[in-house]
Amino acid sequence: MPPKKRVATVYAPKQVALIGPTASGKSALAVELALAHNAHIFSIDSLSVYRSIDIASAKPTQEERQGVVHHGIDALDVGDYFSAYVVAQLYGEAYRAAQNESKNLIIVGGSSFYLKALLEGLSPLPAFTLATQERVAQSLLDLPSAYATLSQLDPKSASAIDPNDRYRIEKLLLIAFETGMAPSDYFALYPPKPLIEHLPIAALEWSRESLRERIRVRTHAMIAQGLIDEVAQLEYRYGRAPIAMHAIGIIETLEYLDGKLDKAALHEAIFTHTAQLAKRQSTFNRTQFGQILHASIDDVFAYISPLLM
Repeated sequence: MPPKKRVATVYAPKQVALIGPTASGKSALAVELALAHNAHIFSIDSLSVYRSIDIASAKPTQEERQGVVHHGIDALDVGDYFSAYVVAQLYGEAYRAAQNESKNLIIVGGSSFYLKALLEGLSPLPAFTLATQERVAQSLLDLPSAYATLSQLDPKSASAIDPNDRYRIEKLLLIAFETGMAPSDYFALYPPKPLIEHLPIAALEWSRESLRERIRVRTHAMIAQGLIDEVAQLEYRYGRAPIAMHAIGIIETLEYLDGKLDKAALHEAIFTHTAQLAKRQSTFNRTQFGQILHASIDDVFAYISPLLM
């Protein structure tokens, strides 16, 4: 009898998600877990994904990464298009890299909306012709009119979004103009499929007072590390139009550069807006996921460690 062919085994990375509000210590804990359990890290942070936004994003430095491979960081230029579909593409690349190197994968970040998208899935999009893209771009020059157009084409989709949500209006108009279908009908025909299933999720939790103090310390450190110079250079290179230039930490610094804020007011504005963001993130994490652990750094480490063994 001929010898049996060996079937090549494909490594299946163990995966966990570590989320939490900004300044809660996610990045440092993820590195500690990765070093202990042979893992890569995939970042789901809407600012760290951009090259050159280092201080404003509180992106872990090379030294802080301690040699752990980080995916989803420094993946785009500031003017590049970014969406949940880009996150899905970057996740696929991260998973395959971990698989090829027999590593586990820790998904970490404060932009939990993108984690939810990975879990719930995304509908495949049609290829948009240049003519369609130009038509939508022209429509978006008048955002209220663009929203009115969407409302006429698909009242159901329009009623589900904010009239000032430029990103979603653009996405829905692209689908409508390209396919000739109401986007709600298109998504019904092409339902989303989850990209990840059975993912353990842990969220870092702090008392309100402790988290606010961590945010205040981080804000002070960002300004001391050169936030103002970084934002000035970003404005020089990219202008103010890119979506990333409207992020917390950047938009307030632009006001400082315009002479609208002094240094003390800059610090207070960034602190206040970051604290508000942290509250929204905590609310999202508590309401948008099913089974999830909310706990301290030590308890989250103890929960995740066995899952990666």
